[in-house]
Amino acid sequence: MALRTLSAKNAAALDEELMGEGAYSVDQLMELAGLAVSQVVYKLQPPEKAKRVLIACGPGNNGGDGLVAARHLWHYGYQPTMYYPKQSKNELYQRLSKQLKDLNIPFTDDFSSAIQNTDRVVDAIFGFSFSGEVREPFPKVIEALRDSKVPVLAVDAPSSWNIEDGPPDSGPGKGFMPESLVSLTAPKPLVKYFKGRHFVGGRFLSKAVADKYNLDVPDYQGIDQIVEVPVEGGKL
Repeated sequence: MALRTLSAKNAAALDEELMGEGAYSVDQLMELAGLAVSQVVYKLQPPEKAKRVLIACGPGNNGGDGLVAARHLWHYGYQPTMYYPKQSKNELYQRLSKQLKDLNIPFTDDFSSAIQNTDRVVDAIFGFSFSGEVREPFPKVIEALRDSKVPVLAVDAPSSWNIEDGPPDSGPGKGFMPESLVSLTAPKPLVKYFKGRHFVGGRFLSKAVADKYNLDVPDYQGIDQIVEVPVEGGKL
């Protein structure tokens, strides 16, 4: 049975509540999200099978999750490469970037070349708050993700997808269906259009908060921060 979903409006309200009454900081939530992303990569592709991971980061919180994931992946033994063309001047993102540079993790401006020299891509460009047109330099990046045979893990949403309505009918994201998706905190309505492997990472919600937002808390195992769940109409 598919998990209940969290609308964009309620996702924003939940984040606000977590950082208010819940006493979480944005740093904590981003660290938990990035940790979950890194665990999905490990589940899909252990480093002894393939080490190269290209992480495409957008300018917002989704990109910040990608920055955190890259640090964890490096410590797991992967060889991450960052594509982060619109680097935020926000202090948090600057610190996350410096942590990666201190580990000598490379940053590239040439996505088309980088995607030909990697074993997996993490799409951390746009998240649940995305709306409107895809702006430069990301249209060609999303087209490359769509057309490449390299497996892609989307973070919270395949970039360019509408959180409620799923894949776009036109533009660079038309036809983009990543191999895998990790929904952060809870699945968003777009999962009913998703056909790949679906994971949830949100092992910090209390039962009271989950009940308030009408969410299901999946059965996390051991120390895992993630769990694989069925897609709409599918089975594990």
